Formats: sequence, C-alpha cells, structure tokens
Amino acid sequence: MNDFSYVRVFAHSNALLVSHVGNLLEAAGIPVERHNLALGGGAGELPLTECEPQIWVAPHNCERAEALIHAAMTGISGAPGWTCPGCGEALEGAFDTCWRCGTPRA
Repeated sequence: MNDFSYVRVFAHSNALLVSHVGNLLEAAGIPVERHNLALGGGAGELPLTECEPQIWVAPHNCERAEALIHAAMTGISGAPGWTCPGCGEALEGAFDTCWRCGTPRA
C-alpha cells in the first residue's frame, strides 16, 4: 500500500477523453488511477460529480500532470517549430515530416 493519497487531476464526462489523458500521463512516466469509467449509467441516481470519469495521480506528480494535461488540451507542444529544408514550409514542432512535400525533419 502507498504512503500517500492520490489526488484528482482530470475529470470529464467523455470517458474516451479521460482514457486518452490517462494514457498521455502514463506515457510520460506518471502512474495513474482511473476512476468511474463505468459509472455513467448511475448519473441521475448519483450526483454527476460522483459518476464522472476521472484521472488521479500521486501528489508529487500533480504539478507535472496538470502541466501535461494543459499542454494537451490547448495544443501546446514542447517541441520547437521548424522550416522544411525541401520546400521552406513553416511547421509546428509536433510534426516530424513536412505535410506539403514529405521531407523528413532534419
């Protein structure tokens, strides 16, 4: 058993979005707990906030998890933008290949 309590960092009515956020955090090395993924049918009988799918993390991972979630939800990428050496197209850092000519990032 852990010596700490997990804290909620994300909740949404869309279970697919919640699962995606959980996968994003796990890919970044942050262990998560997924809560309420199958409680949607209880809405109405139970308060919505008790049925909403949620992602929980250890307190020491909370700040990093929230930053990753914010970046994912706003489309902010940590990778710098680049200019295609093949055609000169300006591309966002998330792309490894030019969408216009197919040249890989140098």
